[in-house]
Amino acid sequence: MASPLSRRRFLAAGSALAAAPLLARPALAAPEARSGAPAPLHPPRLNPGDTVALIAPAGAVRPRLLDEAKRSMEMLGLKYTVGRHVLDRHGYLAGTDAARAEDFNRAITDPNVDALFAIRGGWGCARMLPFVDWTALRENPKAVIGYSDLTSLLMAAYARSGVVGFHGPVATSTFSPFTLASLRALVFDAEAGPLAPLAQDDPEPIVTLTAGTARGRLVGGNLTVLCAMVGTPYMPSFEGEILFLEDIGESVYRIDRMLTQLGQAGLLGGLAGVAFGSCRGCLPEVDAVGQFTLEEVMRRHFEPLAVPTYLGAPIGHITDKVTVPVGALAEIDADRGTLSLLEPAVR
Repeated sequence: MASPLSRRRFLAAGSALAAAPLLARPALAAPEARSGAPAPLHPPRLNPGDTVALIAPAGAVRPRLLDEAKRSMEMLGLKYTVGRHVLDRHGYLAGTDAARAEDFNRAITDPNVDALFAIRGGWGCARMLPFVDWTALRENPKAVIGYSDLTSLLMAAYARSGVVGFHGPVATSTFSPFTLASLRALVFDAEAGPLAPLAQDDPEPIVTLTAGTARGRLVGGNLTVLCAMVGTPYMPSFEGEILFLEDIGESVYRIDRMLTQLGQAGLLGGLAGVAFGSCRGCLPEVDAVGQFTLEEVMRRHFEPLAVPTYLGAPIGHITDKVTVPVGALAEIDADRGTLSLLEPAVR
């Protein structure tokens, strides 16, 4: 996710944080990677009248955004509780790492909370991962919903606790009929089948790179965030899984660089399939001497894998987005350009 922050503005922002440590330390050392991944665990479905916790695990939240999130929950027929640190400010973050994790942990263990909805993304989820009580999440599985920077939280939850999470709208997203139908089908109605229950108003063209079908559990999210997880104990195995990716505002050479990193880290070789979603604004450099298109870069990295792969999935920073359950068993059909659940993502 490219940032427009200039060097001057970055340095100015940094000076504002000088009085507080940039990286708070957890009381315990970061957890060691588990020798064996926990079995997938499906959280309970949401029902009208259930209570969700509105949390801010990443970027700072303005009061108007919180009000917008509350209205969205009411539109969904849900009650809500608000994390006590949601309006905290720690530089560009919604409070310290420990405070944001405290809201998350409290919501997980609160018997009156049925699911967790992120108010926004931005940056910061990865910083709070060492403070999260993964055992509590395993013992109290709940749907965690969000996308973009939430990639690290959803993937870590799957890796550390086995709990299926939902790469879908944040609470301040535009809930178009398409987006709403996908969220309801997966999280409320416990439906299996195609992730996209409706036709998009403005679909991206489906481009099949490698034809075929395959089955595996869904892993992935925002490419930039995913690459930043490489080498940490919070990244689940990709072996035999279906990888879904999306990004926004990244130059083509940056997409190339990030896919190179995933490949050289050994994460692409054992995949069952790949679905690449939206990459709005991912364009070649205007003044570059030579160019590759985004599709050319995709072909360079994915065609040698010889697994079903397609571009144009309705995933990411777009108005009409599907909700993708991280850790759920699915089938990819690269000829048709579809992802279909083989099991309900909730119970």
